[in-house]
Amino acid sequence: VQLQASGGGLVQPGGSLRLSCVASGFIFKIYTMGWYRQAPGKQQRELVATITPQDSTNYGDSVTGRFTISRDNAKNTVVLEMNSLKPEDTAVYYCHGRAHWGKGTLVTVSS
Repeated sequence: VQLQASGGGLVQPGGSLRLSCVASGFIFKIYTMGWYRQAPGKQQRELVATITPQDSTNYGDSVTGRFTISRDNAKNTVVLEMNSLKPEDTAVYYCHGRAHWGKGTLVTVSS
């Protein structure tokens, strides 16, 4: 199983970023996929968003209304669209699926 995340970077408050995660090594379309994040200095990863094989979505309270998760089963890809970014969104974002974690991509929101 491999989960390759990309799209992180530096963005100003109020800006947008798009994270992508390409999965391989398992039957992508039958698994719930998710994004989690770990902020600097925090030990735990928190839920950002998940999406089921039926496209049912769930979001963490702090991102609801600003972030959107989607999936493309033909491309084995899960995407996180992040809008109205805030400094507190700064974190390493991890893709998760089939009980595996990707390596993470850093998102920094700062002016």
